[in-house]
Amino acid sequence: MAKKKTNTITINSVEYTEDQLNDQQKHWVNQSLDLDRKIRSAQFNLEQLNVGKQAYVQMLTTSLEMNNSEDLEAAE
Repeated sequence: MAKKKTNTITINSVEYTEDQLNDQQKHWVNQSLDLDRKIRSAQFNLEQLNVGKQAYVQMLTTSLEMNNSEDLEAAE
């Protein structure tokens, strides 16, 4: 017969099994786990946004430098 795997969670260096938690505590654990997932997703999205912003700033900088270079050549 297969042994049933017991889910455990460690809080303040103490391990708890699911059956040791009441319904409210289980709810808080699930909320915390969901928030961890959302935080990781937000960090992933923030990284993408920062890289995208850097790309646009770089394109703007390059464009302005090209304009300045063209202006200097026209002035000569």
